[in-house]
Amino acid sequence: MHVALTGATGFLGLRLLRRLLGTHRSVTVLARAGSGDAVHRISRFFELTGAPEPFVAGLPGRLRVVETELERPGLGLSGPAFQELADGLGAIWHSAGSINLEGDLPELRRTNVEGTRHVLELAAAGRHSPVVHHVSTAFVAGRRCEGVAYEDELDDAYGFENAYERSKYEAETLIHAWSRQHRRPVVVLRPSILVTDLPPHPELPSHPLQVIERILRDARRTAGFGSPASDDAGPDGPHGAGLRDGRPRLRLVGHPHGRLNLTQVEHAAEVMVRLAGRTPSGGVDTYHVVHDRDVPVSTIVTLLERLVGLSIDLVATKADDLSALEALVDFYPGLAAYLAHRRRFDDTRVRALFGPSAASRPVDLDYLLRGLVPRDPVPAGPSPTPKAAFPSARYA
Repeated sequence: MHVALTGATGFLGLRLLRRLLGTHRSVTVLARAGSGDAVHRISRFFELTGAPEPFVAGLPGRLRVVETELERPGLGLSGPAFQELADGLGAIWHSAGSINLEGDLPELRRTNVEGTRHVLELAAAGRHSPVVHHVSTAFVAGRRCEGVAYEDELDDAYGFENAYERSKYEAETLIHAWSRQHRRPVVVLRPSILVTDLPPHPELPSHPLQVIERILRDARRTAGFGSPASDDAGPDGPHGAGLRDGRPRLRLVGHPHGRLNLTQVEHAAEVMVRLAGRTPSGGVDTYHVVHDRDVPVSTIVTLLERLVGLSIDLVATKADDLSALEALVDFYPGLAAYLAHRRRFDDTRVRALFGPSAASRPVDLDYLLRGLVPRDPVPAGPSPTPKAAFPSARYA
């Protein structure tokens, strides 16, 4: 069974590719047209994460790259090229998408909804009826802050924190309609927030929390506080803004007992590929791929304080007297939307299938810091990733 993967050069996609290459002789990478040398970027990821040299050397012969445009019908391919691609596939993994929490809905729909529509068209056209594995997000649960979100739930009754969540919800509703119409199975995989303890590197995809760090750093600098290392704003800060222990004070709406689910990306990819090895039911099989222990919001606050040199207070409602720093951060509503969440994502289905192996290592402050603070100096050679991350091939 030949498999195709979208988003193969992304944060999750690279880990999925690693696992898929353990069970398939080759993988077709559906790369974004004009995005550059996908094989080179994939090879560098494996080099930097400790892959054996023979594994890396063999990648060009195991990867078939097809440049596509997900936003266009037929993936931007000619009719014959589209049909040839479709007829050669036994499974499609759709991992590509925009995770821009600040994006507007039309833009996100083009990528996350229309992109999904066109991947489903590819699946419908294939003579082998390839199974679709769609990477969604646990946050299709929307704005509900408390209670339990179940895998079979899919509605918009609570609204959404941002356009990203809505676009992923709309993509899932599209999948359900397609599955009913074509009587075809789809596996929907809903990860929570994906993280890693692999230190940042300019040739690796950004850690999702790096986006938040950069927003806060830019706001800090624009508000006149300089860089965290300098703290050169003076004893009272710019324009009389308050400092606490020499750090700018930032009030964010959140709950003191809030919690978020953060899952190691490597673990999530392993679970997803294991789920793909099961025979689908014939309809839409949805799985929450989440950690078995939530991370307290207080840990996230401490993380941001250390990374950006801030003093963060969680408040029940947005203040009327925003400081310059707070006004800048307020431009990014997706930043703090989740600090008040206290809900849990039910993953009984995964636990029932895999038992204790469904649990992953703890995600704590030290783990998160390792994945966000560059090593000094950055090692020139491969990082000491355990060789177990590169399993022996068991070709399908």
